[in-house]
Amino acid sequence: MKKILRFWGPVVVWAGIIFLFSARPVVPASQIFWKDFIIKKTAHVIEYGILASLLYRALKESGVGKYNAGLIAILIALIYGATDELHQSFTPGREPRVRDVFFDTIGAILSIYSIWNLLPKAPKKLKIWAKRLQLI
Repeated sequence: MKKILRFWGPVVVWAGIIFLFSARPVVPASQIFWKDFIIKKTAHVIEYGILASLLYRALKESGVGKYNAGLIAILIALIYGATDELHQSFTPGREPRVRDVFFDTIGAILSIYSIWNLLPKAPKKLKIWAKRLQLI
């Protein structure tokens, strides 16, 4: 039970944080459209990259193989992103956007790509950090 909470707890907490941010009415980050666009889309990439990393870690620790864990993490992040956009349709001032799901998925893919291909080639200190987080 402790192992389940240790690895799946952060996934649930992070998904909850994403849900709470989506439940808030939209606030313009800038009066300049492209700045607002860049800030919001970067946030999508980062938040779903983190979600995919946490999912990958939990799946791997649950006995799923490395590559299957990565693919499943991306798929779950995509599905969660799509359902999150649906959830936003019930929030005043927000509307669902397919392009947001695209940016969510890009974040998940970049995260798993980094874990698979960049972390193994990273400097020793970064590898130690990644091993402590049980990403590699």
